[in-house]
Amino acid sequence: MNINVYTESTPNPATMKFIVNKLLINGSVDYPTKESAEKSTFAKELYKFSFVNGVFFASNFVTVTKTEGSEWNDVEPIVKEFVKGAVESELKVQEEEQADVNFEGTDAEVKIQQILHDYVRPAVEQDGGAIAYKSFTEGVVTVELRGSCSGCPSSTITLKAGIENLLKRMVPEVQEVVSEAM
Repeated sequence: MNINVYTESTPNPATMKFIVNKLLINGSVDYPTKESAEKSTFAKELYKFSFVNGVFFASNFVTVTKTEGSEWNDVEPIVKEFVKGAVESELKVQEEEQADVNFEGTDAEVKIQQILHDYVRPAVEQDGGAIAYKSFTEGVVTVELRGSCSGCPSSTITLKAGIENLLKRMVPEVQEVVSEAM
């Protein structure tokens, strides 16, 4: 199979999506630091570039966050070439596969997780990010934003205008949605 890599900008100017014509992972996995990438040969190799400041994988793409002071014009072709080679040589995104999606908790918690998984996750992944459910206490849903969503200027708007409104409409118990920093 001939591997093609193309790039797409994200709402976060520090991150770029590198999309390939092959499934990399079922679900998503975030390696926000060099240390967190120990179980991923692919991410570990990316972190060898001094300009790489974050790595996130979902389905058929890897989102790379660059360091301040580096320019996409300079580093994009380097990352693109690396990603192509890494996919061709089948570098592992993670050592052990993730289990199937399993929602737990009260009826409201399960419903919230299901909505986040079915409606919010695909949209957030389109922008090179991910969302993880953390908790639901006294009407407040806490989520964690990852990938390009982490530190993105427009993520607050997405969180409040999009996700919060959706959950309030579909789960009457929800009063607010907040994001927990990584």
